[in-house]
Amino acid sequence: MFDSKTANWRLYLTLLGFVGLAVLVYGLRHQILDAIKELTKINAAALLLIIPLKFLNYDAYTRLYRRLFAILGNQVGYWQMYRLSLELNFVNYILPSAGISGISYFGLRSRAFGISAAKGTLSQFAKMLLLYVSYQPLLIIGLLLLAMRNHVNNLVLITATSLITLLVIGTLFSIYMIESRRRIKTFLTFMTRVLNILIKLIQPRKKEAINIVGAQAAFDELHDHYQVYKKNWRQLKWPFIHTTFANLTEIAALYVVYIAFGQFVNVGAVILAYAVANFAGLISVLPAGIGIYEGLMTGVLIATGIPAGLSLSVTIMFRLVTMAIQLPPGYFLYQRAISNGSRSQK
Repeated sequence: MFDSKTANWRLYLTLLGFVGLAVLVYGLRHQILDAIKELTKINAAALLLIIPLKFLNYDAYTRLYRRLFAILGNQVGYWQMYRLSLELNFVNYILPSAGISGISYFGLRSRAFGISAAKGTLSQFAKMLLLYVSYQPLLIIGLLLLAMRNHVNNLVLITATSLITLLVIGTLFSIYMIESRRRIKTFLTFMTRVLNILIKLIQPRKKEAINIVGAQAAFDELHDHYQVYKKNWRQLKWPFIHTTFANLTEIAALYVVYIAFGQFVNVGAVILAYAVANFAGLISVLPAGIGIYEGLMTGVLIATGIPAGLSLSVTIMFRLVTMAIQLPPGYFLYQRAISNGSRSQK
């Protein structure tokens, strides 16, 4: 049984999902029309290869979550995590919050499977950390592939080295923060207060949307679960393999679009462009990083010697096709989770 407060939140979440999707479609309306025109010029059969690649991508994330939860002592079903991965992707697409909304959503939804919010949140931090770490060797390989074809200039070198440096610093900073119970508690308490301020701007009557004391107890639990990962670090081998495979399937999906356009470009350019676009898209104030994502990816591809027209066409087609594949099932599962009250289960 849900009280009126819970019912209101469910209504807000439903409306938020619908509005976010509408904004996304409206923002991409011109690109959608251009992509429809381009469909007559490409190899549709090659483009369809994105579908199995996306299936494998979600399979990798599903296996990743199951492994991470197993280390913490929780066994979860394959299809439960597969569906939740689709929901998470939808939330991250429509809410431009550097992944914070997705982390919160995943933590709350995990409770429906008997997993504490702290464990769900930690699994997201672990996933992001492993994704960054596993992408660094790919960036180095990409740079070597570009160098072998003489496609490396000063801009490419600066971009690649800056990105690798940021990834290394981000990884070390994350480990430094979570290593200390005091540091992680202080940092996350600060972030919670910031979120409360933002929520209060939207809902002035709400005094404290997120209870600080309750949140701090969850932060303590988060640190305790991190110690379990640290103690069983050898078991993180498979999660690392799964995130590496997830990165490879994303790169392959983008490369497939070039094949559909009849072009076989340097894989190194695709590796670098994908990394830059995703990293910068985190700070976008628009859903799915509209504008920043396309602009940066196209810019990096041009810098590596790929023609501007081809780069822009491929980038837009890749974005629209992947969204067409992922967002409808993600939206359906998200709405079903909200209507079933899964997020409110204790």
